[in-house]
Amino acid sequence: MRTIQSELERNQLTKKHDKASVKKEKFTRREIEQLMGVNRDIFKRVNGAIRRK
Repeated sequence: MRTIQSELERNQLTKKHDKASVKKEKFTRREIEQLMGVNRDIFKRVNGAIRRK
């Protein structure tokens, strides 16, 4: 008994992806740090008030 995927491949109804055709997005160091939240403000409570560090 065949699977649906093998039947589709057999009938050439699916598109096979080449690894060369897939573009990988490259991020800069600044973009990666921004995604990780490295440069966020740090807030601290001092005598009941919230202060930015």
